[in-house]
Amino acid sequence: MARAASSPIAGVFPVAPTPFLENGDLDLNGQRRVLDCMVDQGVDGICILANYSEQFLLTDAERETLTTLCLDHVAGRVPVIVTVSHFSTRIAAERARRAAAAGASLLMLMPPYHGTGLKADETAMVEHFAAVAEAGRIPIMVQDAPLSGIALSVPFLVRLAREVPEVRYFKVEVPGTAAKLRALIETGGDAIEGPFDGEESITLMADLDAGATGTMSSALLPDLIKPVVEHHRAGRRKEAAAEYARILPLINYENRQCGLRAAKAMMAEGGVIRSDAVRHPLEPLHPATRAGLLEIARELNPLALRWGR
Repeated sequence: MARAASSPIAGVFPVAPTPFLENGDLDLNGQRRVLDCMVDQGVDGICILANYSEQFLLTDAERETLTTLCLDHVAGRVPVIVTVSHFSTRIAAERARRAAAAGASLLMLMPPYHGTGLKADETAMVEHFAAVAEAGRIPIMVQDAPLSGIALSVPFLVRLAREVPEVRYFKVEVPGTAAKLRALIETGGDAIEGPFDGEESITLMADLDAGATGTMSSALLPDLIKPVVEHHRAGRRKEAAAEYARILPLINYENRQCGLRAAKAMMAEGGVIRSDAVRHPLEPLHPATRAGLLEIARELNPLALRWGR
């Protein structure tokens, strides 16, 4: 049965990586260890099957396996957001239905797109989100990211929130995120229940200043990101800024040099998973890049680097 959030979600909701064995098969035991590590990192919730989970490299059957495994294993310890993005409204709605039935607290999806040429107009996008909402009947987070190639204006996002009541959360990760979040909050008012940022929390301080109540990072260092959010929430902006400055080099290295491979490299080094393999056509980190990531990380000692040792 779906576990809809009883109060607005906020805080640090990192994306869970999907671990693979060296031969490319799913590492299901490793997935359980990833989730346990993330809970121990003190996260406020977990997002699965997102882009940083390599969702675009998973079969439908693998998605079903992972949805059930993750929700069963987390077992309500923290809320779980399940990503259900697809160009097909029918498929996205069916994913939503299954995720909600398995126990998801929220759904996340991007607007419907396929490549650079297949996009829906605003009316069709509202219909798309409405169909997913009807199928899932739990809150929805809109992912506003450059990957879709679709510019989602603030007036449209507010319209979406008002016409589809389940659309309450917004993960904004575009150039000028802080300005867009501020405008969204000011224009949407009470309809904007959860303004989040993303993109590995690379602009977190500016986004918190703009009114963000949550951030969706990777699983690399959420235990070190959380104090930034908590200090800021408590009005201790100076302390938040100091914590953010301390960890920003690692976030920057992840964002600019490694992408989704950073969390896997860290968790493999820290004994959480057996392999940091990614699926082709993605390529593993260059050894020098991996070494650079770990050099910075050792100075900060995030939990993922020592959880399994």
